[in-house]
Amino acid sequence: MIVLLTGASGFVGQALLARLASHPALDLVAVSRSPFSGISSGVAHAQVVEIAADTPWQSLLSGVQVVIHAAARAHVMNDKVADPLAEFRKVNVDGTLNLARQAAAAGVKRFIFISSIKVNGEATSPGKPFLASDVPAPEDAYGLSKLEAEQGLRQIAAETGLEVVIIRPPLVYGPGVKGNFASMIRLVKKGLPLPLAVIHNRRSLVGIDNLVDLIIRCIDHPAAANQIFLAGDGDDVSTTQLLRGVARAMDRPLRLIAVPTAFLTCGAMLLGKRTLAQRLLGSLQVDISRTCELLDWKPPFTVDEGFRRCFAKPD
Repeated sequence: MIVLLTGASGFVGQALLARLASHPALDLVAVSRSPFSGISSGVAHAQVVEIAADTPWQSLLSGVQVVIHAAARAHVMNDKVADPLAEFRKVNVDGTLNLARQAAAAGVKRFIFISSIKVNGEATSPGKPFLASDVPAPEDAYGLSKLEAEQGLRQIAAETGLEVVIIRPPLVYGPGVKGNFASMIRLVKKGLPLPLAVIHNRRSLVGIDNLVDLIIRCIDHPAAANQIFLAGDGDDVSTTQLLRGVARAMDRPLRLIAVPTAFLTCGAMLLGKRTLAQRLLGSLQVDISRTCELLDWKPPFTVDEGFRRCFAKPD
């Protein structure tokens, strides 16, 4: 089977590249928007391609049975562009749907789209995790662009018979992670006292190895066709537990101070840090029971194992 992977130089893409390239039953075509290294003998072809509404894909799609589309304009903190939604749409919507249409025309059987839990929303109420069947409620331009891409893909599937698989991960962590998780790692490394000793929220995460395992399961599983799957480690943690778990995995001391959540929330609002407060103090849970049931799958690594793998030294 020939698989085309986009976003091969990204955080998720690199992890997928390593696993797919060593798979004995797969030939891999790897695509990235920027030059990338680490290509192994398991990759049939590698090419730098700008993902846009007019990108020609015909030559790369020849003989391909499955496309894994991990490329995207990622969520950008403090985006400086005049129209963030328009920028997200160029890659995440127009570029995605252009690839999917050409894939369908080339006879590709399945299109696996790495979306985002932001399609569901930004927060959940206690005991009410997100479900794949929930009405989408994105709150920012990135989440909206991913929703629009999902809608377009499902329309293409209905018109052409292309099997579309949508995977919505929450925060992804692993070796070399960037973004919010990397910021938290830096705080732990500095050893500064943090006022987060008594946070009782619940956050769903997904380790990169668990996410890659799920994506690979979706390559040929019959029940994956035209489904939406939420991804996760299957064990939610509070911000306090998260910090302690990361500190243990790093073998670093952690200094936490007990400050009531109400005080932290008020302080964050006064400082104009509402979004930061939501991420640190609020809950965002996903229910992966349907994912596990339909695919006969369970996350191979626990949260603690995922943290340890984050900081394990390479063999």
